[in-house]
Amino acid sequence: MSFTTRASQDQRSAGAALLDDDQRLHELGYPRKLSRRLTWFDNFAVSFTIINIIAGVFTGFGVGFGAGGPRTLVWGWIVVSTLILFVGMAMAEVCSAYPTSGALYYWAAKLAKRHNAAWSWFTGWLNFAGQIAGTAATDFAAASFINVLIGVESPSYSPTKYTTLGIFAVILLVHALANTYTVKLVGLLNRISVWWLLVGALIITAVLVFKPSHHQSASFVFTQFENQTGFSSGLYATMIGLLSISWVFTGFDASAHLTEETSSAALSAPRGIVRSIAYSGIGGFVLLLALLFSVQNYGNEAGSGTGFASAQIVLDAVGGGLAKLLLLIVIGALLFCGMANLTSNSRQIFAFSRDGAIPGSRLWHSVNPRTGTPVKSVWFAAVGAFILVLPSLWSTVAFTAVVSVNVIGLFGSYAIPIFLRLRRGEEFEAGPWNLGKWGKPVALIAVIWVVISSLVFLLPQANPITAHNFNYAPLALGVVLLISAVWWFVTARRTFNGPISYGTPEELAALENELI
Repeated sequence: MSFTTRASQDQRSAGAALLDDDQRLHELGYPRKLSRRLTWFDNFAVSFTIINIIAGVFTGFGVGFGAGGPRTLVWGWIVVSTLILFVGMAMAEVCSAYPTSGALYYWAAKLAKRHNAAWSWFTGWLNFAGQIAGTAATDFAAASFINVLIGVESPSYSPTKYTTLGIFAVILLVHALANTYTVKLVGLLNRISVWWLLVGALIITAVLVFKPSHHQSASFVFTQFENQTGFSSGLYATMIGLLSISWVFTGFDASAHLTEETSSAALSAPRGIVRSIAYSGIGGFVLLLALLFSVQNYGNEAGSGTGFASAQIVLDAVGGGLAKLLLLIVIGALLFCGMANLTSNSRQIFAFSRDGAIPGSRLWHSVNPRTGTPVKSVWFAAVGAFILVLPSLWSTVAFTAVVSVNVIGLFGSYAIPIFLRLRRGEEFEAGPWNLGKWGKPVALIAVIWVVISSLVFLLPQANPITAHNFNYAPLALGVVLLISAVWWFVTARRTFNGPISYGTPEELAALENELI
């Protein structure tokens, strides 16, 4: 077969996939407004980048390091990553059936047997809160690590809460500008980020294996228990320690939010969800072990002035220019993660406002005709993330609280359509990617885990409880839910009917042909 013939067949296959994607989108009630330029790898790359093993392990490490210690981190990683894979598989099955950018709130509306609009409304608002918090937490962590690197380079540098907030604002601005331009640019940066993560994780692991003059024993890594939470209960400390692991595995719904920009979406997006969790689980575990074996002085690193035990381990175990290189790799991973978070966040806002569920909906679901991107939704997400981080000016646990909102909001919105899919039973019409007879038991395990983990995230994380270490996650999440509940009962229950159908498949196809 000649190269020309093979290329022609590839083009025809891509064209057929594009037609099938658009046909399915029309069946779901939507016209195509976004540019469908992302490949299966681009779709996977976004979720893999948001999960981000380097960013997740390095930023959340300190919580588990002090709440349960190495034992909780190691065995907790194995258990939690497996349970979250169940959540991802259950979600992927629903995604394959309904490949639309609305994703979770759309699925809830279609799967509910009654009160469809209410299920859709609250699912969408939980996801909205989680998405905003994900962008905020990642970029705030990036700002904090930049502070650490500057401090290592210039010992006289003394970061303040104001400098951290300023760096955070600049990062948000850069990410918003990057997302303002074409989908191709976002896809390119996400492809680069996958290789940054893979190569970066290999470099960090290799350096931590070969550079330190001293490594901890296997007994320390796999059995050492520590409790610096202030609570006397070891079980309670262990539960708090699991928070850091749960946060690593958030944001994989990004693959679902990008279905309207992905070719062969009913297969590519579900695979993107599952692969991103599985590969991150394996890679992250290796990176976690490398850090734990490299611990030099537990007390010094757990109480590090950098604010991150992981950063202090790198400085103690490696030191010099090599330590700066590793910190730079972590910062790069965080920046890629924050950008991908904002991409997913803006698409959720675009889809949710398209169905009239956000104040000023007409404004937020508009698409720039030149770039094919929801520019105004991008800036809405950026401003929301900035507002959520403002409590860092007076709270010492602001980062942990934002992480809690992120995890509860996202996993809560994941669990609702999975729960409704369970209630559907045999009535659920699976898409081309499905679990067959295993669909129900996987979904049941997923829902149980989300309920338990969400309750843990609302608990106090330090004792004694003061105004400075108070976990304001219940308050922040409560405000969002209160606003959505009041709005629902006052007006929305009469005006919001769930996802809007813009016409029959034939009408939508004809409309798009007129616009071409």
